[in-house]
Formats: sequence, C-alpha cells, structure tokens
Amino acid sequence: MTILTTQRLRLEPFNDLHLGGLLAVNRDPAVMRYITGKPQTAEDTQAVIARVKKRWTEWGFSWWSLIEQDSDELIGSGCIQYLGGDTANPLEIGWRLRRDKWGQGLASEAARRMAGFAFETIGGERLCAVCHQDNQRSARVMQRLGMRYQGIERWYEMDAAVYAMTRADWQRACAGWSGDSAA
Repeated sequence: MTILTTQRLRLEPFNDLHLGGLLAVNRDPAVMRYITGKPQTAEDTQAVIARVKKRWTEWGFSWWSLIEQDSDELIGSGCIQYLGGDTANPLEIGWRLRRDKWGQGLASEAARRMAGFAFETIGGERLCAVCHQDNQRSARVMQRLGMRYQGIERWYEMDAAVYAMTRADWQRACAGWSGDSAA
C-alpha cells in the first residue's frame, strides 16, 4: 500500500487505527452535507474502512487518510477509486476535510498528489470527479486541478456535477505548476 506525501500532508491508506480521526470528519453534518446528506456513525465508518482495505488489496489504490505532517493529526480523507466502485468505469478522485481545515489549500494539495498517482503510477488515461451541484468549494478544487465540467450525471444517488481531465490535461496543468512541490 502506497503512502504519498506533499509539503504539508502525509496520505496513508485507511487502516483500523484511523477510525477515531475518520469518524471525527465523517460525523460532522457540515462535512457530510453534500456527500451523503447525513453524518456517519462509528459502524458506518468501520464498514468503510473494511471496504477500503479490501479495495487496496484488490486494486492497489483506494482511500487515504490525510494526515497533517506538522501536527500528525488526521484531518480528512481522499481517494483514487473507480467511479461508482465499478472497475468498468474511469478512475475517480475525491476528498473531504475536517471543517477547521477548509480554505487552506489542503484539498488542492492532496488532489494534485493523488491525481499524479492516478496518471503516473496507475497509468490512468482519464480522471473524473463528482460533487453535489451546490458544492462550490469542491467544484473549485476540481477546476484548480485542471478538470473541466462535463455536465450533470446520476452518481451516488444524486444528480452530480461531473468534472474530468485526461492525461494530456494533467500534463498541461503540471507545466503551469512548475516548481510546485505539491504536484
């Protein structure tokens, strides 16, 4: 299982020791507002960890816990997975952060590193992201990453805004970030 790093973050594959930190993120109604519409319980989060551990074994990628390097605190999570959990679909990138970490560029930093992993390590040709149509914060992260709006599609039991980028889009975006250690 692959641990990734950025200037401020360490991305560790989900494990049982992350339960408390993940639950702190997932039980916040503001964090979950556009994801599931309701906070997760400890049982929900335990089930997610179990599913993610299985996907790491099957696919070699899935969800990471985002750990702030300075504090060693789990502050969120991010993923590269197959859209809708179906290997017939393109790769998907996603993230969520603890509310007190919003607006600090951490989601963009993690997204750049995860996108690099998707294109450079996994060898993906296309990367998608979906978000609730009202989730402007997440949409801005997608746009800063270099993704382009594709339209509205039905994913995860909601009509979601879909963004995507190709490997060529990624290479162009990286050229614009020259000298940026987050990419």
